[in-house]
Amino acid sequence: MNVRTRKGEINPGVNDRQVDSIPAKLSSRRTALAFQRTRMSADRTLMAVIRTSLSLIGFGFTIYQFFRYLRETAGALQLLRIEAPRNFGMALVMLGVIMLTLGIWRHVAFMLELRADRKTFVGQGLIPGEDKFPVSITLITATLLLALGLIAIVGMAMRTGPFH
Repeated sequence: MNVRTRKGEINPGVNDRQVDSIPAKLSSRRTALAFQRTRMSADRTLMAVIRTSLSLIGFGFTIYQFFRYLRETAGALQLLRIEAPRNFGMALVMLGVIMLTLGIWRHVAFMLELRADRKTFVGQGLIPGEDKFPVSITLITATLLLALGLIAIVGMAMRTGPFH
C-alpha cells in the first residue's frame, strides 16, 4: 500500500506498518542516546572531583615536601612546631582522598542505578539492547589516583616510602 507524505505526495516505498514503526524507532534511538549522554555526564562529574582532589593532594604533598626540605637544609623552621607543616600537608592530602573516595562511591552508585534503568528499558523493548556502556576510563583513573593518595598519606605519616 502506498502512503501519502505530509505534502500529499505518494511514497511507494513505505507501507503503513513502516510509517508507524519509524517514529517508534527514532524515539527509541533518542532514548538510548539519552542514556549515553547521562553516562558521559556522570563521567564529567567524576572528572571534576578528580581535578579538585588532585589539586588538594598535590598541594598538600608539596607543602609537606617544601617544609621538610627547609627543615633539613636550613633549619629555618625553628620558630614553628616541627610537625605543623607535616600535619597541614597530611590534612590536605587526606581531604583530597576523602573527597575522591566519596566521588568514586557516588559515581559507582549512580552508574549501577543507570545500568539497572537501562536494563529495564531494554527488557521492555523501549530501547535497542546492542548498545553497551563501555568501561569508564575516568573511574579507572580516579581509582589509581586514590591509591596514589593513600600511598602518599602512608609515606607522610611513616616518613618512609617512595615519596619521602
